[in-house]
Parts: sequence; C-alpha cells; structure tokens
Amino acid sequence: MAYKISDECIKCGACAAECPVEAITEGDEKFEINPELCIECGSCAGVCPVGAPQQEE
Repeated sequence: MAYKISDECIKCGACAAECPVEAITEGDEKFEINPELCIECGSCAGVCPVGAPQQEE
C-alpha cells in the first residue's frame, strides 16, 4: 500500500526532497503523497524527523 502523511507533519520538506518519483507535494496543512505515483520505497519515512509518512494498511 502507498504511504500517507499523518497529521504529525511539520512541513519541513525533507520527504519531498527524498522522493525518487516526485509523488510528494506541499499541501495547505501538511505535505501529501499521491498514491498513484508512490512506489512504496519508504525513502520519505526514512528521512522524516517526526515519522509522519506511514504505510497505509
């Protein structure tokens, strides 16, 4: 399943910079992941300082 960014997001942009397929964009309240582009690599989760990107179940 694709990753999703939780409400813990602090909008630092680390995840977007790390995404190899540019699936992450800045939203109004937090960054968002396009599930159609996400390749489930986990790169975003590995660099997030607050653990906001989480794999959907």
